Amino acid sequence: MTVSVYLLHSYGAALFVGTPLLMGTVAAYIYNRDVSRGFMTSVGLGLGAVVLGTLLLLLFALEGVICIIMALPMLIPLGGLGGMMGKAIADCTRRQPGELVAALLLLPLLASAEKPWASVAEFEVLTAVEINAPQEIVWQHVVDFPELPSPTQWYFRAGIACPQRARIVGAGVGAVRHCEFTTGTFVEPITAWEAPERLAFDVTEQPAPMFELSPYRHVRPPHLHGYLRTNRGEFRLVALPGNRTRLEGRTWYEFEMFPQAYWTLWSDWLIHRIHVRVLEHVKRLAEAAEPHATHAT
Repeated sequence: MTVSVYLLHSYGAALFVGTPLLMGTVAAYIYNRDVSRGFMTSVGLGLGAVVLGTLLLLLFALEGVICIIMALPMLIPLGGLGGMMGKAIADCTRRQPGELVAALLLLPLLASAEKPWASVAEFEVLTAVEINAPQEIVWQHVVDFPELPSPTQWYFRAGIACPQRARIVGAGVGAVRHCEFTTGTFVEPITAWEAPERLAFDVTEQPAPMFELSPYRHVRPPHLHGYLRTNRGEFRLVALPGNRTRLEGRTWYEFEMFPQAYWTLWSDWLIHRIHVRVLEHVKRLAEAAEPHATHAT
């Protein structure tokens, strides 16, 4: 069952919903098979089965702490529901254990049948700051900025990919931007160079979105590779009255982990925090370079 929990990251909605539900159902069915016990005890057993499964993932270096914390709000209620179902099934019938084993083996097959039909949507994250400096000065620091200060936010320090510095090799369309994160380097060919208003780029190479927090030195769960794909990004500089600039950062990405409506709550927030770190850095540099800027307090 622990292996089935691990597979849910890769095979979509059927495994994400079905695996913790099945774990809770099997545990409560076995518990109630010979003697009917209380619903609350069965629900607790379903919850415990899911929690134990996630702890085993951590113990066997199949997962890290951050991803487990992200998944638990979805997995635990399903385990509790499975506990209720397991008790109801045990109370209504006395099935052979082989039927439950067959259901367990069938679930990955259902998930693999679902995957070819699953569509992957593209999501957009927009973040903006207002800067007390003109477009031309802000543009200079968008194109090339020095190393960012060490992060203080807990999520970056816990292993989420954190931007460190950026440089562009060349100028104009066809130049290549290298954005270095704590997990590796994004390679971003420039597709639009409209100084001082817009810089756009594709993403052709990207590192893992995080280092897993784990008691083990190396944890490489497959969902860190290829499931969150950044497609492209851009900076827009909008002139404001008073020699000020609105700097916008956009990222378009795909997320092939289901249910997307849940996981993109996390990815949108984390990408937004990455944007904030970069845009605030550009803001500090541009305002420090603009002697006539009126700094907000």
